[in-house]
Amino acid sequence: MAYGCMASMKTRPGFRDEVVSILLSAVDGLREAGCDIYIVGWADEDDTTIWVTEVWKTKGHHDASLELPEAKAAISKAMPMLTGEFTKQEVLVAGGLGL
Repeated sequence: MAYGCMASMKTRPGFRDEVVSILLSAVDGLREAGCDIYIVGWADEDDTTIWVTEVWKTKGHHDASLELPEAKAAISKAMPMLTGEFTKQEVLVAGGLGL
């Protein structure tokens, strides 16, 4: 069964769009790393929260992806713009449209 992760992160005021751009710049190579879905978004009424939804072949694929140079660089660049408030829900993915 596939591994899913739904997470949120809070940015410092004024940095949401820049962090979204950083997160999206790191998508190259995710499919080859075992990622089936990677979605970054936000709600119009909240200018500091970013939501990330991911589906991976396995949790191991997800964990290994965090060691990719692109991922490490994106995380390092984004961290100073984040407040440290994160949520994360891991799920087993039974299926769905696009999978």
